Amino acid sequence: MRYLYSFLFYLLLPFMFLRLLWRSRRTPEYRRRWGERLGFCPYFLNNAIWIHAVSVGETIAAVPLIKEIKARYPNSPILITNMTPTGAARVKAAFGDKVFQAYVPYDAPDCIARFLKRVNPKILIVMETELWPNLFAACKKRNIPLIIMNARLSAKSANGYQSIAPLTRELLQSVTVLASQGYADAERFIQLGMSEEKVKVTGNLKFDLELPQDLATKSEILKNQIGKDRQVWIAASTHPTEEEIALVAHKKIREKHPNALLILVPRHPDRFDSVAQLIKQNGFNIARRSLSEPCVSEIDVYLGDTMGELLLLYSVCDVAFVAGSFAKIGGHNMLEPAAMGIPILTGPQLFNFAEISNMLLSARGMLKVQNVDELAEEVTKFLVDKNYCDFIGKNALSVVDANRGALKKQMDLIHSVLSN
Repeated sequence: MRYLYSFLFYLLLPFMFLRLLWRSRRTPEYRRRWGERLGFCPYFLNNAIWIHAVSVGETIAAVPLIKEIKARYPNSPILITNMTPTGAARVKAAFGDKVFQAYVPYDAPDCIARFLKRVNPKILIVMETELWPNLFAACKKRNIPLIIMNARLSAKSANGYQSIAPLTRELLQSVTVLASQGYADAERFIQLGMSEEKVKVTGNLKFDLELPQDLATKSEILKNQIGKDRQVWIAASTHPTEEEIALVAHKKIREKHPNALLILVPRHPDRFDSVAQLIKQNGFNIARRSLSEPCVSEIDVYLGDTMGELLLLYSVCDVAFVAGSFAKIGGHNMLEPAAMGIPILTGPQLFNFAEISNMLLSARGMLKVQNVDELAEEVTKFLVDKNYCDFIGKNALSVVDANRGALKKQMDLIHSVLSN
């Protein structure tokens, strides 16, 4: 079945480049470095530790792990691959030139072979759930150990893989070890054909989030810039329709808190300009962070249109709405505000973070709202009652603190594989 998959993949390859060209209209970076997509990695390495993190979320989760790997294996070159320009930018922001960064090759046999010949990895660590049949088969053929780290698999995704069961089983048989976030994830992988002895439940690496040492200093500076006494809420990682929801909610909130400030952070940078226009069309005064526009008292909405600053923007807020949860995205990482003791609100769509969201909801560290009216109502409650705000925020932080430890378990797995 993999041969049929490869045949179809080659047929679709021209359309993949057309898609890159289409996306480059708003994000020019998609127009660059196409050779890397075909396996022409710009580096010639030897015995590299290769870590693949598809985009921003996976890269952020991988940062503590990469730091530990660098410390334990200082003489091994580290290559991090991404699929998106935003993921690549996050690598550069976190590590500069201390690691190698490239785009992962497309899953065509010749692209994979060309890439592996140049990189010559001694191990491949794949973050979360990036399952590529030809890549995995090539690693198995070359005896390259392959670890799926921080793996998660929703019931919906499992059903999709079940529909191509023979290919999925072959793919999973190439995996050396799989470190799953939870027991439900582990069971789904086993049902798909993963050997039970190869599956280890290590917890979620996202709980081991490290806050930057200079965050408190930068947060104090930003808080002074936007108004130390202003009440601030954030709508973070928003998708189409969610900006509209946040802006309507903000109008309702300002009826009781006319000085309240909304920090609005779209998920994708190619939408920054269109969201800026949307804010103006809704009658709000806007300041854009990317333009260093001052956020004076007359500003209603502060647009977080920069990359790599979400933690900083969270840090100046009284309450955080984590988006991707009204759109059918399945939610985004709510552990970042939780790690700072900030109360969290989400919409109803949380299937990509089911286990984490259940923990936070059960501990009363997060509240789920169903519509724009409930969002406005709950934000207003938090802005009115600081004790309530602190109570929910402390509950969120306690969930993070209670579930740390995945980093050590996953490093132990990596060490055991590299020691064999």
